[in-house]
Amino acid sequence: MKKLPQFLNKYFWDVELEKIDLRKNKVYVLRRILEYGDERAVVWMWKNFKKSEIIDVLSKFRGCSPKSANFWALLLDVPREEVLCLKKPSSREQKRIWPY
Repeated sequence: MKKLPQFLNKYFWDVELEKIDLRKNKVYVLRRILEYGDERAVVWMWKNFKKSEIIDVLSKFRGCSPKSANFWALLLDVPREEVLCLKKPSSREQKRIWPY
């Protein structure tokens, strides 16, 4: 079980850092760093994850802020259409089809 370094503790305020398994919880870890990470956290992320893993999480992460999502999409050269949190919510589209 690969553990997270102590300096990342501030991004995981709701769990015990020692209980996070980097392999099992990589999506959770990447989501937090993509949304809240500082320069040191991002450098650590690049050393510990493949670019394809980061892109995969970015593409499927609905909870990312538009500002963060747009930044990472530009940096990773991911088309905006492929980033889930930059798409319009489906509930708006459904109202046009079913107005009730």
